[in-house]
Amino acid sequence: MEMRKIFLLTFIICVLFSPSGAVRVQAIDPVTIAILTPIALKCAEIAAPYVWRGLQNGGRHMLKVSENIIDFFRLPVGILQATLGAPFGLFSTGMKNIVSGTLAPFSLTLNVLLMPLAFSGMNLNST
Repeated sequence: MEMRKIFLLTFIICVLFSPSGAVRVQAIDPVTIAILTPIALKCAEIAAPYVWRGLQNGGRHMLKVSENIIDFFRLPVGILQATLGAPFGLFSTGMKNIVSGTLAPFSLTLNVLLMPLAFSGMNLNST
C-alpha cells in the first residue's frame, strides 16, 4: 500500500509541475537528417528484438481477450442447456457454461487493463 501512495504522489507532482505552455518546434534541415539516419538505423536494429517481443506478447494477449469476448455468449447458452436441455443430460454442462459466462466480464476487464503491459513486452500469457 505504501508503494501505491508513493507512486500516486510522484504522479501528482509530475502533473502539477510539468510545463503546460506552448512547445516551440523547429524544423530539421535535410542535411541533418542525412547525417542522423545511420545512427537511427543502428538504434532501430538494437530495439527490434524488444519490439518484436512486445508485439508477440501483445498478440497472444489479444487472443486471450477475444476468448473472453466469446465467453460472454456462454451465459445464455448455459441457461438454455440448464433449463431446456436438463431432460437430455445437459444440466451440468449448462451450469459450467453459466459460471464461465458470469465470470467473463471480470476476466475481460482484467485482461484489457493488462494489455498495455503485454504490448510493452511483459509475458502475461502463462495462465
